[in-house]
Amino acid sequence: MARSINLSLTDELRAFLDENSGDGTLFSTPSEFVRDLIRSKKDRQDAAALRQAVLEGYADVRDGRTHEYTGDLRAMLEAHRGGRDAS
Repeated sequence: MARSINLSLTDELRAFLDENSGDGTLFSTPSEFVRDLIRSKKDRQDAAALRQAVLEGYADVRDGRTHEYTGDLRAMLEAHRGGRDAS
């Protein structure tokens, strides 16, 4: 679903937008350029969140907050919810 947004830009930002869109650039319209910038920012945020989750996982392993996988994830989750150790 396409939705519009209006932006007020300084002359400097408008010139930057014009330099990066149109003939001889990767983006045929200013909208394409802005969408790419937004997608790039979202990708960087998603990657940062994933890196943080991996680091938290490493910290869990380092600090002994892990359980050996028994082959039955449902039983392990039920044991965890009930406060019991599934090992």
